Amino acid sequence: MSKAQSQDILVLEEKQPKRKKKGDKGDSDPRKDFPRGWLVKTLCKTFWQNLLLSVAFKLVHDGLVFVSPQLLKLLIAFVSDEESFAWQGYLYAILLFLTALIQSLCLQQYFSLCFQLGINVRASLIAAIYKKVGMALATRKESTVGETVNLMSADAQRFMDTANFVHQLWSSPLQIILSIVFLWRELGPSVLAGIAVIVLLIPINGFLVRNMKNKDERMKTMNEILNGIKILKLFAWEPSFEKRVNEVRARELKDLVNFSYLQSISIFLFTCVSLASFAVYVLVDENNILDAQKAFTAISLFNVLRFPMAMLPMVLSSLVQVSLKKGQGVQGDLMIPLPKPTHKAQVCDGATFAWEQDGNAVIRDVTLDIAPGSLVAVVGAVGSGKSSLVSAMLGEMENIKGHVNIQGSLAYVPQQAWIQNATLKDNILFGSELDETRYRQVIKACALLPDLELLPAGDQTEIGEKGINLSGGQKQRVSLARAVYSNADIYVLDDPLSAVDAHVGKYLFEHVLGPKGLLQKKTRILVTHSISFLPQVDNIVVLVAGAVSEHGSYSTLLANRGAFAQFLNLYGSQEEDASEKNTTGTGNTTGLQQLEGPCICLGVVKTLGPDPSVKFSMYLRYLHAVGLWYSFWVAMGYVGQYVAFVGTNLWLSAWTDDAQHYLNQTYPTEQRDLRIGVFGALGVSQALFLLFATILSARGAMRASRVMHQQLLSNILRVPMSFFDTTPTGRIVNRFAKDIFTIDETIPMSFRSWLSCFMAIISTLLMISLATPFFALVIIPLSIFYYFVLRFYVSTSRQLRRLDSVTRSPIYSHFGETVSGLSVIRAFGHQERFLQQNESTMDINQKSVYAWIVSNRWLAIRLEFVGSLVVFFSALLAVISKGTLEGGIVGLSVSSALNHCRVQPLLMLLCPQAPWVTEKRPPHGWPSKGEIQFVDYKVRYRPELELVLQGITCNIGSTEKVGVVGRTGAGKSSLTNCLFRVLEAAGGTIIIDEVDIATIGLHDLRQNLTIIPQDPVLFSGTLRMNLDPFDQYTDEEVWKALELAHLKTYVQDLPEGLLHLVSEAGENLSVGQRQLVCLARALLRKAKILILDEATAAVDLETDHLIQTTIRSEFADCTVLTIAHRLHTIMDSNRVMVLQAGRIVEYDSPEELLKKHGVFSAMAKDAGITNTETTVL
Repeated sequence: MSKAQSQDILVLEEKQPKRKKKGDKGDSDPRKDFPRGWLVKTLCKTFWQNLLLSVAFKLVHDGLVFVSPQLLKLLIAFVSDEESFAWQGYLYAILLFLTALIQSLCLQQYFSLCFQLGINVRASLIAAIYKKVGMALATRKESTVGETVNLMSADAQRFMDTANFVHQLWSSPLQIILSIVFLWRELGPSVLAGIAVIVLLIPINGFLVRNMKNKDERMKTMNEILNGIKILKLFAWEPSFEKRVNEVRARELKDLVNFSYLQSISIFLFTCVSLASFAVYVLVDENNILDAQKAFTAISLFNVLRFPMAMLPMVLSSLVQVSLKKGQGVQGDLMIPLPKPTHKAQVCDGATFAWEQDGNAVIRDVTLDIAPGSLVAVVGAVGSGKSSLVSAMLGEMENIKGHVNIQGSLAYVPQQAWIQNATLKDNILFGSELDETRYRQVIKACALLPDLELLPAGDQTEIGEKGINLSGGQKQRVSLARAVYSNADIYVLDDPLSAVDAHVGKYLFEHVLGPKGLLQKKTRILVTHSISFLPQVDNIVVLVAGAVSEHGSYSTLLANRGAFAQFLNLYGSQEEDASEKNTTGTGNTTGLQQLEGPCICLGVVKTLGPDPSVKFSMYLRYLHAVGLWYSFWVAMGYVGQYVAFVGTNLWLSAWTDDAQHYLNQTYPTEQRDLRIGVFGALGVSQALFLLFATILSARGAMRASRVMHQQLLSNILRVPMSFFDTTPTGRIVNRFAKDIFTIDETIPMSFRSWLSCFMAIISTLLMISLATPFFALVIIPLSIFYYFVLRFYVSTSRQLRRLDSVTRSPIYSHFGETVSGLSVIRAFGHQERFLQQNESTMDINQKSVYAWIVSNRWLAIRLEFVGSLVVFFSALLAVISKGTLEGGIVGLSVSSALNHCRVQPLLMLLCPQAPWVTEKRPPHGWPSKGEIQFVDYKVRYRPELELVLQGITCNIGSTEKVGVVGRTGAGKSSLTNCLFRVLEAAGGTIIIDEVDIATIGLHDLRQNLTIIPQDPVLFSGTLRMNLDPFDQYTDEEVWKALELAHLKTYVQDLPEGLLHLVSEAGENLSVGQRQLVCLARALLRKAKILILDEATAAVDLETDHLIQTTIRSEFADCTVLTIAHRLHTIMDSNRVMVLQAGRIVEYDSPEELLKKHGVFSAMAKDAGITNTETTVL
């Protein structure tokens, strides 16, 4: 995409209309502030050269279209006139050939230019959507990721398709007017009968506007499913979400099939056009005798008329769709100006902020003055507005009053680490130049050196999407390293120490954040729940309900004896003890074991595969999805239509020869009626066969769409987690956006076109051969040429289509990644770099799209050349056979040859699955005791990787509380994954209450266990749906769970209560509140076995205390496994399991283990724990 072009479309300033139009009554719609129609104007300004050149080619082509019927008329006259000279006939044949050839060349040049315009428009729009929706604050709140991915895939594609045919807007009316003029010359006013039928089509085409709302909703839900797939699997919630998607899909398909029915009716009506005209012509006046010249010239003209008449409504309806989209989203969204990154000072002056301009204030009257180089801690309970204050400082919230003034550059570490799909080194450098010394310094300070030794390729290891192959602690340290390396003036840190172990947190504070750390001279604003660091900070800001309740130094606040001092007295001593002594290694472990195998490198080659051909079984699979009976009857319908078509033309040919027989006589009425009757019957049967075939194919295509989407969705929900770990989300989204669009719309159309083209070619060759038998000799060499061209084209085109699909996925992946890390990108001021990266990703895709377009034109030129030769030989043989042929036969032969057409190939894909429910069901009420036995259990992440659990054998008794500890990579999180069969056994068994879990269905297992995961994942929908998607529990039970999770008062204060809408990924709740919602889920399910995976990292001490108390009381009669990253949380367990390199090295009560002087006591000693009474509770 050229620089000028991208500037022209992207840098659009916000313009307010200068004056209101007459009759404009106020500003009911905020969108009215935007100038209307700027998008089309901008596109015209940018691509005017392309537009003008294509207009020139189209004009030449349209002119030549009307030359062929006139030449045909002259040729029929030449054959009918015995006294004409032979050279005239040869001249007409050559002229017909040249006309067809020039017409073909002009048309292909025109199409080539149009398709270039289309891909340029698509690229410009995707870049503009990325820039505005991705980078502008206001737009992001209006559009969900699903809607935007849809804008970028289906809607940008629609703009592209419209751009391809935009010239039909003037070309179609021009061709229609010229056709009517020429037809009037042939048939006089009778032509109005045919025109009347065509006019009937216009209102039908008006209804062909499609509803895109359902598609947006389906893509939004799919996006959420893919982002929260692990939670869906752990809770066995797939059926609920599958049902949600299928309901939306059913509505989408209903629109689709109505659209297809209307299309069928319009095709049916069009088939009756020539029938109506000829019947009226003959019936109006008995002197009107239909001769060959009139009939076949008229048929050629009706054939010319067919294309613009079919195209005009299609272009108009796609324009309506595009303008609807433009009104709904694209145009408005693209107009919103980009916020200027104003990196401003550290002063808040009576600032009040809300998430929306007219929303409730979340941060109220905050006045802060932060001195340069100071370390300020922000503390407060869950939901008190700490993260909101950070967002306000970064300019992510709407400023209602007051101002924030920040001087200097910013670096930001979010609460949930954002990791790019790139190498570890690229994640830390984040676009900055490499300074080796500083880089080493930062890695050491952020405790990443031990991790680099574990990673297969050191800092060159490619990190999967969303940091899939790093543990939570490692992600957080990489995120911190990125900020430290950027060497900014001001550091905003949103609780970065919660995801790491306490002793690592202490190390990071000392070496990075604290008074002696790397950032000692920088301004640091640290949100934290950790009390132990507070004595070392310069200033503490205490937030309560979005307002500053007190601020000052640690000693000042203690002396004030306010709420903060009471809180400190309650928790301070315990926390200090615990944090001095806390442990478990260098970070937390989710998924780290994958790192011991080769790194996940996601490349293009993986998808292309070795075999470029589409197997016949793929086509059969599609036909099976359509239904074999449907397929058979659709084919029969088309055969019937073309049999009637050949019959109609042969009958017409015989009818026109009557003009010779009754040259100077009155045309008998009964003969006329017979001719009209049979012609009418054949014409109507042709139209009915076509209607039958198109309606059946619409139903069949809808069935195929439903079946294939169902299979795809069902497979995606059933594949193991390892599939999601190694497949970029963008690639899966592409399957559901672009490929489903292909199955819904492109394949049925291609299938119908292919069938009708195939039948048309057969019938055309048949008719020409009937007229001039010698033509059969010409068919053979032409067919051989045709076959080789097609064979060469199909394999090339197929690979180019695959390349297009493979290079398209990274566009969506990159977009999804940008949206999730937007606050980081904006804080660092890297918008420009991401825009450029988006453009280069798009350019790679454009290359394959452009190559595909050119290959299509290559094919079209050659196939149309074959068509031109068919016209030439049929005319030439007619001239040679002069005297033996009737004018009607010549007309039939050449007019058939003039009406030829082109073909296109198609293809498809899908994947494997595991059963949710098997024949063997566990007994009712299982597990009743909650006993777990591991018997020589081994597991690996993928077949080619090393074992991560190397033969674990242990028994966990009923209602026992077991803590699981170990250093990073010991296999703690793998153990929980095995219980839920997220990882399948490589050997050995797990037995729960005498049932081998490998023998029962996944849902029977997962519905009877409960986990409170490390990353709290919520879905868009109501709060109640997030707790109970199947509506299995009463409202009382839900409120009880919320009360126990300490969320009841918060939810009661919400206007909608349980029906409060949670935004995408739960963004309108704080991370701590999301964690409490996950606790409420577990309380609601109340399974006999509970697994806690570092469930309280993101909450403050008070809430942590409440959660631990709730778990102790509510799950007293359950078996509880706690994966501990902080030793103090498991010191009161019945037993502690110590893992090392995938093996159990110690397993006993904490008291016994401390006496033994083994691994656990060494870890405890590191942390300073000497007896089991040292616990936070």
